[in-house]
This record gives sequence, structure tokens and C-alpha cells, in this order.
Amino acid sequence: MICVTIAYPSHHQLKSEHQELAQKGARLIELRLDHLQAEPNIDLVLKDRPTPVIVTCRRAEDGGMWYLTEERRRQILVKAMEAGADYVDLEDGVAASIPRTGTSKRIVSWHNFVETPEDLDAVYDRLAAQDADVVKIACFAQSPLDSLRMLDLVKRKRNAKVPLVGFCMGEYGVPSRILCQAFGSPFTYCQPTAEQALAPGMMAWDVMRDLYRAEELTPEVEVFGVIADPVGHSMSPVIHNSAFIKNQLPNRVYIPLRVQPEFLEEFMRKAPEILNLKGLSVTIPHKEKVIPLLDQVDTSVKVIGACNTVLWNADGSTLGTNTDYQAAMSSLASAASSVEGDAKPVNWSEPLDDPQTGAIRETPLTGKTALIMGAGGVGKALAIGLARRGAELILTDADFPRAQALAERLTADGYTAEACEWHFRHEIDVDYLVNCTPIGMFPNVGNSPYDVDRLKESHVCFDAVYNPEETLFIRSARENGCAVVNGLRMFVLQAGMQFERFTGTEPPLDVMREVVQNALNH
Repeated sequence: MICVTIAYPSHHQLKSEHQELAQKGARLIELRLDHLQAEPNIDLVLKDRPTPVIVTCRRAEDGGMWYLTEERRRQILVKAMEAGADYVDLEDGVAASIPRTGTSKRIVSWHNFVETPEDLDAVYDRLAAQDADVVKIACFAQSPLDSLRMLDLVKRKRNAKVPLVGFCMGEYGVPSRILCQAFGSPFTYCQPTAEQALAPGMMAWDVMRDLYRAEELTPEVEVFGVIADPVGHSMSPVIHNSAFIKNQLPNRVYIPLRVQPEFLEEFMRKAPEILNLKGLSVTIPHKEKVIPLLDQVDTSVKVIGACNTVLWNADGSTLGTNTDYQAAMSSLASAASSVEGDAKPVNWSEPLDDPQTGAIRETPLTGKTALIMGAGGVGKALAIGLARRGAELILTDADFPRAQALAERLTADGYTAEACEWHFRHEIDVDYLVNCTPIGMFPNVGNSPYDVDRLKESHVCFDAVYNPEETLFIRSARENGCAVVNGLRMFVLQAGMQFERFTGTEPPLDVMREVVQNALNH
């Protein structure tokens, strides 16, 4: 069940919002009385309530807004119990001093806005001992491992005499907010809308209910997600969850997982069992670092040296693959075709090395020069794909040794590639400009990886950035008459390929593209 927390300065607003949420289908509401500007009127807020409620009057040290005396606050909580509130939230220490009265169930809560302590079991035992009907533990996560520990506790207390609502606050805690109800918590908390921020990491009710389908998830849920650092900008949860819904695939959820590089190895070791992971999308900065942590990788990863997709087999082993490669080649093919006009169509999604001689078959790229800006995971995929299709490459990166290493590798494999310093990139005459850096990505939308005043009509411009859909680089290229490919096409195609690997079903590409465009436009 999802509990929607509401907080308003007036009794009228509180009751009006309660009625509106109930009409929209909310089944449990937390009434935050500490936000009221007047002293709370318990009889008024409980009268004719359309749903069960949790009455909470939070003191400042627990993240609340209460401004009167502590004695008066406790009197109000007792009054709520006597008046028959469905639940009353009593903080650690306070609960022990307030005897049970009335029919209300007692939520004994503890909040830590700084960290998630190691002794979570001890915290649970302390709270449960204070005549609790439900224990609530909410801690601030400083790493993805904190969220894993919290969910592990929730799973272990699933059948305990006193149920546990346990989750972490902050960006690292988002997975625990989504999954705690599935793993054993009687409910999870959210806010009415994205604009009404009430606690770090708390998400909007419609997102929790409709996108993540939190109320429908069971302990057997198959979990997928994207690991990145940062991860807040990622559209992957929107695109994959919408595809699950479109293809009528129940009890599956795709979640954002912010994982710092220093925690990647431990996360990959612990997360699969705790979360019941079945598949991951992998993006910056993990596409190369995740490879040594996998049991096996396919040819695409071996060729490119980067992995953007991890799959868990039935025996628990892991397989890494790369869908950036085929998606990028398919996207660039459309641009090349528009430039070459009647050129013979080529299936760019397949390698074009002749299997007998090893020679490169002739393609629209034969003899063309491409400037690859960025030599990370996506840059490698684009560079190798273009090289295998006959392009001559110039590689550049703010980290020049990384560009040098990729150029040397390609040259050793028989391709034409050289590296140049980042600040020399404008001095080279090229046919294709390919951005594989995050430059221009939201929120830094005023930046471009290439000086827009130097764009030529003859350039074919590709940008792997998809948020925003039209970057400054792509918009300027279009205004200069260049053939362009934006990152959205590649993103949707690679996500569709991932989805097919995750589920074994045909990806609904039209829906996936539409939901990302809608999200970007709003």
C-alpha cells in the first residue's frame, strides 16, 4: 500500500486535499499536523475522513515543523488515539512514555537525517519494544549499500510480529522507497505531487503508483535498473517501466540506482540477491569498470571494451553485452543515407568485415573522416563501429591519454585512427562530427562540444546526448543545414534491444520513444 503524506497550513486545505486524493484512489493518508498554522483540531481533521489515516505531528529534531511546546504536542497525539485515528506516529523515546489508549495502532518511528547506522537490527528491536504495532525506520543513505542494508532488514522482518516500514532517504534511498512494500513493509510513503517536497528522496504519488506500480509488486518481483553516477537525469526508468506496462508484464520494475565507482564491486556482489536483480543498464562511469566483475561477456563487449547491459542467467551467473553499438550504427545509417542520396543501402547493424578476407566492405563511410569527441564507453562503440565501416578516425578527449589509447588499439587492429588534443579539434577537416561526451547534457544545456560557429553544411553531426532531445550542438547543426542524428534515436533503439534481452518480448519502440519525448518536454 502507498501512504500519501499531506501537509498544509490550514485545516480546510488539509481536508480538501484528503478528499481529492481519496477520489483519485488513495487508500492511506498521513496527516502532518505540525504544518498547520493554527493549533490542530483533532475532531475536525478526523471527522468524515474518506480513508484510513496516520496522524503525525513531527517535532523539529525529526524533520517536522512543530512550534508549540512538547507537552502540548504529546497531548494532541494522545487526543488522536482517543478519537480513533487509524494510526498515530510516536517517535522513539516518546512512544515509551505514552501508554496505549483507544483503538489506534501505534507506529513507533525513528528518523536519522545524517546516516544509516550499522546497527539497524538493534534500532528495530528498540522501537518494537515500545508497544509498537508498526515500526518505522527512515535513515539518510550515504551510499547505495545503505539502501541495500535497509531492504535486507525489511526482507528479514517480513514475518515478524511487529511489521517494519523501512526505507532510506535521499537519492541513494530511492530504490528502498520503491521496493520496501514489495519486500515486506505494510506501506511506503510518497508525496501528492513532485512539487510538494516533504522529505529527501520522496517521490510523487502518481510516479510511485503508475510508473513503478509499487502497490502491485510482490516479494517475487523481478528487478531491473540502471547503474550510474549521477543517475537522476536518466530516462531509463520511464522508458522501461512504460514498456513493461505496454507489454502487460506484471511484477517487474525498473529502478534508478546511483552507484559511486568505489562501491561498484560491493554493489554487484550484494545487490543481486537482496534486490532479485535480473538485468541492469550500465552507463557513465561504469561501462568499462563493470567488465571484470562479470562472469562472461559477449563479442560486442570484447570488441568495444565497454558494457552497457548486464543480464543474470538462471544459475545466477552474469553476462555482459553492448547494445550501444548496434543502436549507434543504425542511427548513423539514416544520416549517411540522407547525405549519400541513392547510395546502395547497407545494413549497418551488422559488422561489415568480409568474413573470408577480413577486408572492409565498401559503405557510405568509405573514405570519410570522422571526429569522435569522447573516448569513453559510447565513444568506443561509435569509433569501432565507424572504423569497421571504413571511416578514417580522429579521436579526441579531454583526457588525451584515453583518446591515444583507443587510437593505438584501432591502429593495431588495422584501422585508420589517430588522436588529437582536445583544443586542436577545430583545426581538422572532417566529414562527421560525433559527440560522445556529456557536454550539452541537462542541466548544462548552453554548452556544445564543438564551436557552433565552425559548423559547415557538409558536416554530418551526431550527438549521443538525449536530454535535452535537441542539444545546442544539434540545433546549431540543423540551422547550418547539416544532416543530424540526435541521441534520442540511439537511446530508444539501445533501450529497445535491452528490453528484448531483459524480457524476451518485442520492445514497443513507439511507446518508448513517446514517453521519453513527453518526459523531456515537461
